[in-house]
Amino acid sequence: MGENKAVQTVRPVVVGEVLYDSFPEGAEVLGGAPFNVAWHLQGFGFAPLFISRVGRDDLGENVLNAMRAWGMDTRGVQRDAGHPTGRVRVNFTDGEPHYDIVTDQAYDFIETAPARALLASEPAALLYHGSLIARSTQARASLDSLCDGAAAVFMDINLRDPWWRREWLDAALRRARWVKLNEDELTVLSQSHLAGEADLRARAERLREACGIDVLVVTRGARGALLFSAAGVHTAAPAALSDLVDTVGAGDAFSAVTIAGLLRGWPLPLLAERAVDFAAAVCRQRGATRPDPALYERHLRKWGE
Repeated sequence: MGENKAVQTVRPVVVGEVLYDSFPEGAEVLGGAPFNVAWHLQGFGFAPLFISRVGRDDLGENVLNAMRAWGMDTRGVQRDAGHPTGRVRVNFTDGEPHYDIVTDQAYDFIETAPARALLASEPAALLYHGSLIARSTQARASLDSLCDGAAAVFMDINLRDPWWRREWLDAALRRARWVKLNEDELTVLSQSHLAGEADLRARAERLREACGIDVLVVTRGARGALLFSAAGVHTAAPAALSDLVDTVGAGDAFSAVTIAGLLRGWPLPLLAERAVDFAAAVCRQRGATRPDPALYERHLRKWGE
């Protein structure tokens, strides 16, 4: 598929964790990379099908109520009587978030059969997932089954030690059409420190070619992003950001707009510019998700959508 050709089915499927990010001052904000991506896609009008699992507890009800209020489809969210709704404690060091991820959460136990049944009636050309969801045997098996039935996979790498395994990650990279990771994660996968800009680009291109990836996105925080494809490297300059609140969910915001661009067939340079701009907008709020239609309307108007 050419780099600016849209996928044919516009409704994306998003698979993975939903949880509450607990901040040091006591605030709790809905999060989890896949949930954040689905939330933003809903804000942009793509009506994603989100597949996850929450506990039969108050936090689980809060997740479903928030989704309904935002207009999201909740049919893919399973309920679990034996495991709690996910929670992560967020702390900051030099402005960068660090995550204490709790084990045995409801999203670790996504069941395959109901998810497959739902997708059988509503196939989609694009399935998004992260890497944290593969930490448990049950969720990993469900994800692999769903990916086997997807026309194309967008993989968002989120390496959270000790919750990842290289063997599974390598296999997942080879089945993905589009992949996003940050500069630090590229360093880890390269198993060597990157020695300057030229080395970064060379290692990213080797990874893209070795795994047969159409587009490899390397996000670089305040330095923007690089997009690698068969057509070459596209550079996304950083957006001006003088009123930073936190960077939680910035990468997920970038992923959501990247998916929007793939679905709409935007050229890669335009896609990258818009993704960086929206990620910066999310950095101006506390946490990754807010029920703020105006945020999305402003960007849709800028895009002429």
